[in-house]
Amino acid sequence: MRGDLTVRKTRTKSGATAVQVVRYKASRCEVVKHMGSAHDDSTLQTLLAEAHRYAEAHCVQPSLFAEELAPPPAVDMRHASVIGVTHQFARSALLACAKRCGLSELHELYLDLALMRIIEPASKLRTLQRLQEHFDVRYAERTVYRLLPRLVEQQPHIESAAIALVQNELKEPLNLVLYDVTTLYFESFKEYDFQRPGFSKDNKPQQPQIVIGLITTTSGFPVMHEVFEGNTFEGHTMLDILRRFEQRVGSACKPVIVADAAMLSTENMHQLQQQGYRYIVGARLANHSKAFIDQIDAKMPRIDKAVRRFSHTLRNSKVQVDVSIVCQFSDARYKKDKRELEKQVSRARALLDRDEPGRRARFIKKSNSKGQFEFNDELNEKAQTLLGIKGYVTNISPQDLSDEDVVRHYHDLWHVEQAFRISKSDLQARPIYHRTQDAIRSHIVTCFMALMMAKYLEIKTSVSIRRIRDELWKVHDVRIRDDRTGFVHPLRMQSESAVIKKLTELLKLENTY
Repeated sequence: MRGDLTVRKTRTKSGATAVQVVRYKASRCEVVKHMGSAHDDSTLQTLLAEAHRYAEAHCVQPSLFAEELAPPPAVDMRHASVIGVTHQFARSALLACAKRCGLSELHELYLDLALMRIIEPASKLRTLQRLQEHFDVRYAERTVYRLLPRLVEQQPHIESAAIALVQNELKEPLNLVLYDVTTLYFESFKEYDFQRPGFSKDNKPQQPQIVIGLITTTSGFPVMHEVFEGNTFEGHTMLDILRRFEQRVGSACKPVIVADAAMLSTENMHQLQQQGYRYIVGARLANHSKAFIDQIDAKMPRIDKAVRRFSHTLRNSKVQVDVSIVCQFSDARYKKDKRELEKQVSRARALLDRDEPGRRARFIKKSNSKGQFEFNDELNEKAQTLLGIKGYVTNISPQDLSDEDVVRHYHDLWHVEQAFRISKSDLQARPIYHRTQDAIRSHIVTCFMALMMAKYLEIKTSVSIRRIRDELWKVHDVRIRDDRTGFVHPLRMQSESAVIKKLTELLKLENTY
């Protein structure tokens, strides 16, 4: 055997043939590794081949003219044991996805925490246990709690990577973005400096919460987020995050902002126009004057998908804004609105008949008599007039954007709402097991990274992240040990799944060892 290692055979007391890798020093033989003992010729050849492979790999001075080694011997399953089952393929796929999203420069701990939000969302301690069980990846607990708060420092890099991915690979324009807000509450009634009770979208008004604003593309891919104190009015969150977005993409890109009706007050619209932004926002038509509603009633044709634009001025005590209100009539919306209106009217009248008007109900108002209530005929008349009509407020001229496109862009808001649903259900962004502001922000950054990866895979494969996760989890990696040689053979289960084939092609994965 070349180099300083050689293979020898020797007889044991039992009559078997032992195979060893040895080193000779000053006429003295030192056993480096005992490969095993063979009782038949087949086992002997297997042990010899394994011994030669070991010696070739561990010799100090290999030959310049190394011979080709035989492939690892086949495993005789009568002398084999399964010593572990992992899901390395799932981790490899999601790490490859993180690389495609521009996140590969981050510490691997951050990537593992993000991909575990997709695979099995849990507390940080539970996540560490699962990383070890599923992937044989180990992190010290103190390392996690030392590094996690620092992740918030990487938020600018992560958001810049998201914007670069949108521009370079997804090829989506950033001149129109979707914006929405959600809330995440804490399993506590104790307030801290950042968690405050406020208007809760989870119907938990008594519990402390945080407010999260999210900007996405029209396909729902996240490009920026911000975390606000729990008692922040959602309408006050938009300007700050838009300024940061403009810094990221450049002041030359003034995006059109699409948001729901709760987002833009008259004052916010005034500020946006002053700063050169254009917007599309849902209109609450029933809150407008009867004269304006009569104008809509007179000019709006009750034909399915009919669209009309009306000039209007919004006023409050401080400012006024000249806008256009685009209205669309829909047969399907008419039927739905009519059913809902009949239910609400019936409930209001029933409460009045039972003398229980104090309970919250639409179409009930206080009368002139002290402590008395009556049916709100004026509001009912407005609602009857607006059946089937949805309004959209915009400051974009019809020359720059048609009325039909205004409606279509507003309907794209379901993408950002879906992104929040993915965050809350599939990624389980709540519950949050943190108290300090940096730890909370870092947790949300982790969820943002996971959302980037999830939406990227959904967009590129047209498959839901839930199904992708299920299909990845079906691919098992098995470690089989040859009991005669101690050699461990990794084996990956082959999958015929169409989803796995898509992921393999997209992420350039190897589906075998």
